[in-house]
Amino acid sequence: MEPEAFEICPYDPHHRVPFSRFQYHLASCRRKNPKKAKKMAICKYNARHVVPIKKLEEHEAVCVNRSSVEEEDTENPLKVSLPSSEQNDDPQQTFVPQKLVCENDTKESAREISPQKILRPGQ
Repeated sequence: MEPEAFEICPYDPHHRVPFSRFQYHLASCRRKNPKKAKKMAICKYNARHVVPIKKLEEHEAVCVNRSSVEEEDTENPLKVSLPSSEQNDDPQQTFVPQKLVCENDTKESAREISPQKILRPGQ
């Protein structure tokens, strides 16, 4: 079994935290160091990346977790592009979530409408 990697806390460099506990530590250390927290910013690509506010833009430009997905369709975030297994004229189909109803839900609602006999002890 490999020893777990440690991360250095951006709020207090004396804190060396196991990688698996790092996110929890960041939250608690941020609350305990409010003056330092005001000078720090969180990367929008990875919440574990906490950098000084002055260096945030530079960090996000080269962040290893930066997504290669284009950010132009931010107006309607619920539309999801699905890969098509069939060849259609439309090269890109979109899925728009709608209210889903399960068969069991309709059966249960039908039972609620019909009156049921209430059994009491001794009947």
